[in-house]
Amino acid sequence: MEDNRIEFIDKLKQRFKNYVIQSTSLYQSLPKSGEAKIFGNQFLRSASSAGANYHAACRARSAKEFYAKLSIVVEEIDESCF
Repeated sequence: MEDNRIEFIDKLKQRFKNYVIQSTSLYQSLPKSGEAKIFGNQFLRSASSAGANYHAACRARSAKEFYAKLSIVVEEIDESCF
């Protein structure tokens, strides 16, 4: 059971890493207009923050801390999607 949990955590970490890499590529492909730069910067910040906050959640010292940090991840993903 513990092995499945660790495997799941590792796979999700890799997915977040890929998400940040793909988000960076998307950001770099945006037009160089002022509007695209403003929206792109915000998108890139929220996308990378989701990955960083997931890594922080994995280092949580308690279940309550884990869920609190994970709720930040969900907020950042929602912001990225918006």
